[in-house]
Amino acid sequence: MKTVDARGLSCPEPVVLTRKALQSKENAYQILVDSETCKENVTRFARSQGYNVKVTVKDDDIILDLSK
Repeated sequence: MKTVDARGLSCPEPVVLTRKALQSKENAYQILVDSETCKENVTRFARSQGYNVKVTVKDDDIILDLSK
């Protein structure tokens, strides 16, 4: 599983980093963000690419688990 730490970044950077990670064609990814806007944007993008998204909130971090 590839992990992308996009905490502290503002959009569209988390989406750009996610897009780059998805080019590795793995079946699962973990994306770390820290804002509701980034969560929504990365989730929307991942779903448009055919990934299922599971959201977990842990303290101030939002963990997005992407899987096919």
